Amino acid sequence: MMKYQQKFSIKMGRIVFIFVSLVLIFGCSKDKGIPQHTTWTHYGGSPDQSKYFKSDQITKENVSQLEVAWVYPTGDEMPYFFSPIIVDTTMYVMGKNSSLIAVHVETGEEIWIHAGLMGLTRRGLNYWESKDKKDKRLIFTINNTIQAIDAITGQSILSFGENGYVDLRKGLDRDHTSIRRIQPLMPGVIYDNLIIIGSAPGENYFSPPGHVRAYNLLTGEMEWIFHTIPHPGEFGYDTWPKDAYKYVGGVNVWSEISVDTERGIAYLPVGSPTYDYYGVDRIGSNLFGNSLVALDAKTGKRLWHYQTVHHDLWDYDLSPAPQLLTINKDGKTIDVVAVATKHGFVFVFDRVTGEPIFPIEETPFPSSDMPGEEAWPTQPIPSLPSFTKHEVTKENLNPHFPDSVRNFWLERLESAKSGLFVPPSDKYETVMMPGALGGSNYGNTASDPDRGILYVQTQEHVSIYQLKKVEPPKINLSDNEIQRVKSLYASSCQTCHGADMSGGSGPSLLNIGEQLFYDEFKNTITNGKGQMPGFVHVDEETLRALYRYLGGNPRSFNFRRNMDTSPPEGPVVASGGATIKPDTTRGAAMTDYPENVDHPDVRYTTDYGLEWPGLAAPPWSSLVAYDLNEGTIKWRKPIGQDSLYVQGDQSKGAPGGVLRKGMIVTSTGIVFATAKGGKLYAFDADNGDLLWETTLSHEVNAQPSIYKHKGKEFLVINATSNFTRDSYDHSKKPGALPKGYVVYAIPEAK
Repeated sequence: MMKYQQKFSIKMGRIVFIFVSLVLIFGCSKDKGIPQHTTWTHYGGSPDQSKYFKSDQITKENVSQLEVAWVYPTGDEMPYFFSPIIVDTTMYVMGKNSSLIAVHVETGEEIWIHAGLMGLTRRGLNYWESKDKKDKRLIFTINNTIQAIDAITGQSILSFGENGYVDLRKGLDRDHTSIRRIQPLMPGVIYDNLIIIGSAPGENYFSPPGHVRAYNLLTGEMEWIFHTIPHPGEFGYDTWPKDAYKYVGGVNVWSEISVDTERGIAYLPVGSPTYDYYGVDRIGSNLFGNSLVALDAKTGKRLWHYQTVHHDLWDYDLSPAPQLLTINKDGKTIDVVAVATKHGFVFVFDRVTGEPIFPIEETPFPSSDMPGEEAWPTQPIPSLPSFTKHEVTKENLNPHFPDSVRNFWLERLESAKSGLFVPPSDKYETVMMPGALGGSNYGNTASDPDRGILYVQTQEHVSIYQLKKVEPPKINLSDNEIQRVKSLYASSCQTCHGADMSGGSGPSLLNIGEQLFYDEFKNTITNGKGQMPGFVHVDEETLRALYRYLGGNPRSFNFRRNMDTSPPEGPVVASGGATIKPDTTRGAAMTDYPENVDHPDVRYTTDYGLEWPGLAAPPWSSLVAYDLNEGTIKWRKPIGQDSLYVQGDQSKGAPGGVLRKGMIVTSTGIVFATAKGGKLYAFDADNGDLLWETTLSHEVNAQPSIYKHKGKEFLVINATSNFTRDSYDHSKKPGALPKGYVVYAIPEAK
């Protein structure tokens, strides 16, 4: 079936090629309002998400002269993951208790503040302007809605949608009142008068479907929907059980969508179906899960697709932005789209037809020993060299381990299985390299589009899985968990936060689990905050129990809510966005299969197994340059700094930290890359030589931005996160900068 599907896709692609060629001859719908690669009005710079900038000032020769030009402090202790966008003389950032702030690009002076936008998508927003430039809008998602703000005044546009918002829970062919989470973690992409947007519905059983939609930027009307889980009669429906579309979730685009604005094609990196690691209720190849899908951006019609993982059992979403490049191969100039994957491969296709540029072979892999599971017998392996390891062995264990840890793992590996596409089991551990957070992820691809060079940030991050039989998701704590949590609270928390959690010398903790992401909660407990010390002795199981005790769900990604609603200092023009009408018909979340639907009697689950990120030898994070004209790796360099497991002198740590961030490629031949440890690098794009390096006062966890004003170029780095205990805290050093957006420039000659 799969071979037929891939051949059918290519055949249809040739038909599309003829059609699109005619469109190009008689005029296309290219948006000429904002030139590409000379501004930074999108998350990735331009709609193609290339992170590429046409520079003429910052060069290889002078990049080492970069200095801090100004800093915009965020004004609170919250970490922000927001990637600034720049329009004309205004930069839009997030800070001051989840406020959206417009600042001047030359000085950082505040222009306006729209306060109190708790729940706004953490990674950024979109900008759109009318052709006459009289209507300028910031489009963003917040608390499961799309909203718009006037980019000049900072006021909510209440004519958008219904009283200023569009409810993203509606239109998904599920009871919208039962949907708790749907908004994406990343901004959408603008094409013409549309915003094309994905979702992050969660990864549990019965999560909502991740259908991709496009909305009119003026009215808020949904213009089209692409069913990533096909409905009856749609292409790909036969790759699932007949009723799967009624209960399967995920298959979503939670990351970056790229658009070829000249051809009007949107490229979707589609994620995994739920449940990620056990697929008995979704036997089949599961289109369009784990697929690169090309759509007509104006209509949502599928043009072609390619599935990079069949019947995914490893959470190998496609998440980095597909990169649009022009290559010269065998004397032919070809416009291509390249996508990097979590499991360490690069797939390259003709941008119009979908035909592979480099051979891809369907390769046999092990079957599953789980009852009822049908792991797909083959998986597509491209001929381009991989950028990650695919196995943890005794030989490649982390050499920095002390003997006790090394011996522990030598014994553990005896009973575990490791290797590419080894299916998870309940009988043994599978040590997956890369794991769920490994390989290439959001923000981790960039390109020099005209030279055919692809840049990939990659992480050698292990996941350890073992399936366990479970009942429907557990809500209540067991008696043992309650006793353990109460004991911890009484001994470590009660003095400051009160016996009833209502506060004392410390703040109230009532329902704090509904206000924080689990990772943020965990970071606060283990590392401390303000006057609160860190409690590094608390084990993961107790942490999760404590979080649930305080009202949270460790497997969810609750949208941040901050209880402090007082307006920040500065030019506040509005607060809270559009008023969302209270939901008086809130239905129960879906927790079981619909009636009269065949389904397995038993479900299995596993945690993410992220406790040993540096299990294999470093470097754990690298920047890799591919020459797609030749199909070779051009160079590879470790990035980041990490003290993880390093024994003895830890002044330098291990090369290549376990967390990777983002990059920018310039036409002057520089690759700027951020990495763990507050690192900012400038590499020579041709050979990977390090041209410049600096360390910021706070951790970096966002895509950098770059822009030009009055002939001068500025590089923007969001340095607002806390250093973790396995990196080096530079925030306490003399001369440290405040948390904020740090702007670099070449100083003017004196």
